[in-house]
Amino acid sequence: MTTTFLVVFGLVTAVAAWEAVSWALRYRTLDRMRTAKRRREGPLSVDSTDPAGRLARWLYLAGFRASSAPLLFIGATASCLGMGAVGATAASRFGLVDLMAQGFAYIPGGLGEGLASIAEAAPWILLANVALAPVLVVRAARRRRVREAEEDLPLLLELLASLAEGGLGFDAALATVLHAQPRPRTLAAELHTFQAELQVGVGRVQALRRLAWRLDVPSVSTFVSALIHAEQVGAGLAETLRYQAGDLRNARRERVLLAAQALPVKLVFPLVLCFLPSVFITTLGPALYQLVKVLNLSTLRGSPLP
Repeated sequence: MTTTFLVVFGLVTAVAAWEAVSWALRYRTLDRMRTAKRRREGPLSVDSTDPAGRLARWLYLAGFRASSAPLLFIGATASCLGMGAVGATAASRFGLVDLMAQGFAYIPGGLGEGLASIAEAAPWILLANVALAPVLVVRAARRRRVREAEEDLPLLLELLASLAEGGLGFDAALATVLHAQPRPRTLAAELHTFQAELQVGVGRVQALRRLAWRLDVPSVSTFVSALIHAEQVGAGLAETLRYQAGDLRNARRERVLLAAQALPVKLVFPLVLCFLPSVFITTLGPALYQLVKVLNLSTLRGSPLP
């Protein structure tokens, strides 16, 4: 098993190194093309086709927006792959897998054999978990940004609608709201960027589209589309914002209701596999132990049970 594992590890490492070199060359070429395009069209031009590639776009949406983010991600993935392979090899070489399999072998009822087979696959499970650590980190960061944007947007729309009804324009209302918002929040930071783009001369429609492009959240995209439509047709800003806030709150309420309805189905798996066995062990365990003890004593004495 160890020889096979080392052969597979060597092949995976070679493929990972080849992919890393290919990504490095490709990203360097794309970075040069993007730099040349920025020199021609200005630093605030947006290409909807996303020439940086899917990996760079995914990292960008998760908040990792440095130019070296794809290379760092590939390097971190390769490093985690190597550490996982080393840990899996150490677990196999030092007999930890055999020790776990021997411990599971004493479990009766055929359950121990199944757990022993899972224990034999423990090195591969460890390798997969460690290798996927960078992916999980980026995925968690992306989910956090989406959650923060969806949580802050309804309140932001309500405040903007109230200030617009009080006579303030959109820019003044937005500046007033952002002055009271913490900068680390995702939506507030992107709106600060939106204000900075307006100050350097970017058109309002283009700046709004850039805001939706940077976040790529459906609720924010809907809000931006409504603002652009209201500005183009001359509709009332306060009414548009209030309507958008109501739609977002209704959508959030529906998502919460769907999650609540799906909760009983999701609880079946942990209840059956985690909760009920512990209940059976604590309630029936002592009685089964006494029964086994009596059977063992009667077997040793060679006399039938009374």
